Amino acid sequence: MIASYLVDTEDGPALFDCGPTTCIEALKDGLRGRGLELRDVRHLLLSHIHLDHAGAAGVLVREHPGLQIHVSEVGAPHLLDPTRLEASARRLYGDSFDDLWGELAPVPEANLHLNGDRVLGLECFPTPGHASHHVCYLDGDGTLYAGDAAGVRIQPHEAVLPPTPPPEFDLDAWLRSLEEIERRGPARLALIHFGVADDVARHLGELRRRLHRWAGLEGLTESEFTENVSADVDCGLDEYERAMPFWQSYSGLKRYWEKRGAA
Repeated sequence: MIASYLVDTEDGPALFDCGPTTCIEALKDGLRGRGLELRDVRHLLLSHIHLDHAGAAGVLVREHPGLQIHVSEVGAPHLLDPTRLEASARRLYGDSFDDLWGELAPVPEANLHLNGDRVLGLECFPTPGHASHHVCYLDGDGTLYAGDAAGVRIQPHEAVLPPTPPPEFDLDAWLRSLEEIERRGPARLALIHFGVADDVARHLGELRRRLHRWAGLEGLTESEFTENVSADVDCGLDEYERAMPFWQSYSGLKRYWEKRGAA
């Protein structure tokens, strides 16, 4: 359900997102399959600090002190001190937190680097909507390392769904981010959930359509929402629900609707 990408940069091997601590052994196995050990990786590029993307960062640095972490300015303080991030996640996941995510460890300030417009030869640009501090990285070969900005598509299935967890889902911001992605004309989308998508125009078009549709389901209960969006997935429903539980997307949409109503 959770991918990490090995990126060849101008300063050696890098990872794009790392997953949670519970996936570290799988991450190491993947590196060994490409002839590398963790100590060979010089950099970690993060899309955002949600635990399925960045949860292992501190533990990886503890094991490999030379690993340099690249993150947005907003995300950096939560890597330095993940106390608030962990408390918030524990409220959301309850007793399942430890089995899902494992340990959150702080990243030393000396290992943290704030993203600019270019990072290790890749273009880096803001893509809020899923999270306010989300960024994407565009490689010169046309690969967009998309994080969650290009949605969830558990390949080989073709449905593209928008993960809308609390607390920061913002429809208008996400639609603008899609415009920014399209303006750059990527040849392929490297998705964390899950795999590389080459049909970029269709993929982003479907994501935009579902964003509008899901945001228009205001007034449904959680069970009604889950039934509604499940009926719109032709195959692979169980895999999608594991990657992005619909109760969580409903919670984020409900918060968005309430904030919009208050405004």
